[in-house]
Amino acid sequence: MKGSLRVGVDTGGTFTDFVLIDGEKVVTHKVLSTPSDPSRAVIKGLFELLGEVRDIEVIHGTTVATNTLLERKGACVALLTTKGFEDVIEIGRQNREKLYDIFWERPKPLVAREFRLGVRERVSFDGKVLEEVALDDLRRIYGKLKRLKVDCIAISFLHSYANPLNEERAESFLSSLGIPISTSSKLVPEFREYERTSTVVANSYLLPRVSLYMKNLEDELSGCRVSVMQSSGGLISPEQAAKEPVRILLSGPAGGVVGGFRIAEAMGYSKVITYDMGGTSTDVALCDGSLRFTTETVIDGVPIKIPMVDVVSIGAGGGSIAYFDAGGALKVGPISAGADPGPACYGRGEFVTVTDANVVLGRILPDWFLGGKMRIFPERAFFAFKKLLSGREIPLKELAEGVIRVANANMERALRVVSVERGFDPRDFALLSFGGAGGLHACELAAGLGIKTVIFPKNPGVLSALGMLMADSFKDYSLTTFFTSKRLSKESLERSFRVLEERAYRDFRATRIRFERFVDARYRRQSHEITIPYCKDVVSAFHRAHRRLYGYAKPDSEVEIVTLRVRAIERRGRIELPLLNKAAGEVRFRKERVFFKGSEIELKCYIREDFFSGFKFQGPALVVEDTSTLFIPPEFRCEVDDWGHIIARV
Repeated sequence: MKGSLRVGVDTGGTFTDFVLIDGEKVVTHKVLSTPSDPSRAVIKGLFELLGEVRDIEVIHGTTVATNTLLERKGACVALLTTKGFEDVIEIGRQNREKLYDIFWERPKPLVAREFRLGVRERVSFDGKVLEEVALDDLRRIYGKLKRLKVDCIAISFLHSYANPLNEERAESFLSSLGIPISTSSKLVPEFREYERTSTVVANSYLLPRVSLYMKNLEDELSGCRVSVMQSSGGLISPEQAAKEPVRILLSGPAGGVVGGFRIAEAMGYSKVITYDMGGTSTDVALCDGSLRFTTETVIDGVPIKIPMVDVVSIGAGGGSIAYFDAGGALKVGPISAGADPGPACYGRGEFVTVTDANVVLGRILPDWFLGGKMRIFPERAFFAFKKLLSGREIPLKELAEGVIRVANANMERALRVVSVERGFDPRDFALLSFGGAGGLHACELAAGLGIKTVIFPKNPGVLSALGMLMADSFKDYSLTTFFTSKRLSKESLERSFRVLEERAYRDFRATRIRFERFVDARYRRQSHEITIPYCKDVVSAFHRAHRRLYGYAKPDSEVEIVTLRVRAIERRGRIELPLLNKAAGEVRFRKERVFFKGSEIELKCYIREDFFSGFKFQGPALVVEDTSTLFIPPEFRCEVDDWGHIIARV
């Protein structure tokens, strides 16, 4: 039986989650994360779950790459680029991230000016080598790199997406230095030199730390089959993650979106907004019949032009710290108490957090936190709130509810970004809530957006780890090639797509691969593109997508197809989640009192493991379980489906 075990592991900022599937049952587990060395929590949790960690399949989502970038603890990188373009990553695009903030400063580039080295070479936009890479420049740079003692080298030459020859020659010449080299033509062979250069620099910046983590993980799990979740929602090997760490920057959030969408799809909901609220952050994504992807992600001021699940992340979680600013306004986040020291009610922290507010309001029961497996200290939450009040004439529980309202407003803005600002009406979608803290806020968020249906999947606190077990192995390929609607040749498009698909066959060394095709298209003279699925009438599809996203279309204007994309998918065995017992049994409950909308109300508190298929109940209610607590306001009616998922409707 051991050989058939599969374990999904999701490392979060506060907890590390585990889901074990052996073909018959699902077992969940949580341990506190160890930010200084995330692998310690992974190994600790696996041993607690299994005892002996051998001959199992482990699928891992990690925050190592994300934290390395956010904390600016990456490698010393040297950038080789076309002479005259050394400052591309500092000049960037001439748009301000915060238009009306006069104190806003552009984040410093990952490579300092003295480490940006220009090389005489030139390739034209159509791939003609106008000037071969200068060997005397490379010799000079070779000696300089030895003196600089850099950790990694990033190479990004102008128009290398059209012809990588000069990049390949430079890489070959410098390889004897024994320093890891990343080239833009291999990593992201697409036009836009700023985003391409930024991406390859970020990859080099992350390489040493992620490579070391992957090596340690493989050493600790030697006897196991290990895969890593990438930001696009598919799986890659630890070897590829070590070489291309930029692909796992949103590893954990992607697992949650995949898991949420797969569950919603099985339930018959193709239009869902996934809402994942953990201890440190909240991640939201919209799925309109399929997962949505983007190649325009910016993480802490660093553009990353790699296909990723279209997720919006904000610093709002159960550990988000509440405080009064200099003007006396109540603020929540983005700073988090994390796993250490954690919220005040965990016993070590001193600051008020969203979790503490839920404890004070009675929405988290001390004897049922993590199913009773973790002790919390409500008196410390009350004491932290008294310190926050500091003489202010505000009733303590009203302040706690104010913390919840501010946190909800922050999360509602993120939900509007992925829906309203993308041209979608949130009222057409169901809200699928998960994460350890999501169930306490989801119904109120849905009410604020006019959403009528909220889905609470079974084991919501570990859904991201479950999603990793549901993911396929796949890899994305892209090719910049300019086609126009007036001179669109379907034969040329087919040939170009087949070039990418042949590369996939060579990489996968398998014949059972499914391909998905996409194009990046725009109106002529536009400076941005829309990625849409490829179809027979791709021009009309682009007009429709543009109208939905921006409110207008220009059917008479020329359309340019600037990039072709192929996703090569190797299907993994589908996971069949166990069905809930249909036999009606006793559903235990006890009466509790919570503070809601300015007053105390009485409600029923249910134990979720008692639920059976078809069980119905009405809010107000609390539902406690091993990985989360759900708060159901009075206006919601709930029903349990065959898998044990709860569907709440207004």
